[in-house]
Amino acid sequence: MRILIFGAGADGQGVGGLLASAGHNVTLIVRPRFRDALAEGGLTVTGVFGTHVVAPGRMRVVAAAAEAGAGFDLVVLAVKSYDTAAAVDGLAAAAGGNTPIVSMQNGYGNVELLAGRFGRGRVLCARVITGFRIPAPGEVAITVHADDVRVGSFWLAAHPAAAALAEALDAAGLPSEAVDNVEAVLWAKILYNCALNPLGAILGVHYGALADSPDTRALMDAVIDEAFAVMGAHGFPCLWPGAAAFREAFYGEMVPPTYDHRPSMLQDLEAGKRIEIDALNGAIVRLAGEQGVPAPVNETIVRLIRFLAKAHG
Repeated sequence: MRILIFGAGADGQGVGGLLASAGHNVTLIVRPRFRDALAEGGLTVTGVFGTHVVAPGRMRVVAAAAEAGAGFDLVVLAVKSYDTAAAVDGLAAAAGGNTPIVSMQNGYGNVELLAGRFGRGRVLCARVITGFRIPAPGEVAITVHADDVRVGSFWLAAHPAAAALAEALDAAGLPSEAVDNVEAVLWAKILYNCALNPLGAILGVHYGALADSPDTRALMDAVIDEAFAVMGAHGFPCLWPGAAAFREAFYGEMVPPTYDHRPSMLQDLEAGKRIEIDALNGAIVRLAGEQGVPAPVNETIVRLIRFLAKAHG
């Protein structure tokens, strides 16, 4: 397949590198500081799925959408959620005709925004719970993998592009499958991220430390309860019948594989980068307001993150 990874940070470079090493024709849109390193030295992906080397020239690397061209079989959008709206015009040029667009992003609102511009039939979601890190330009380390990648459409069952991408990723070494309930699967990740990421960033700790403390567990429980109230008020799909069932899976099955993981929000905060809070707890607060549902704990967390982001910015 001819695949464009639009906005390739650590996760986009990791996914693109795996696909390129498996023989796919991959183009990456990266920040200028990565372009020369990748073009001249190639890319090495290491970590929990072994070592994959992409020789120089094996992937096309550009720094802007205008350089990417068109004619792709699939476009994967991997920008931060706060950049989705700005990426739409570049996507329109690169994803001409009926090219499927796959949101491989965190949080709520990305798929809906893309569908509003390109139509529901073209927009897919890939839920990823895999940790990617860039130790140095030209290197990506896969540090943790909590669950298979799930790919699908919010609106169409058995989308052929979902099956094609899942098969390609799985064959490239990243366990993946196409599903027909990807919206519910994405909400599971939103719940996971809302509970862990901002608290870990505020307190400067890894996921396991949050789960080990009764005080932070109480805060995470409140975040989860408020999120479930919002989901119920809006009628969003969910994999669990209620907050109690989710918490059982959260503490028993979801946190342990990522126990030592430092939140990406913490890493962004330390680096002085913009924080992706508005698509996570900020979205819960916004959605709560639309239905008159109280969400004071999520609102407090959002305010604390915004303060820290300003202080570190």
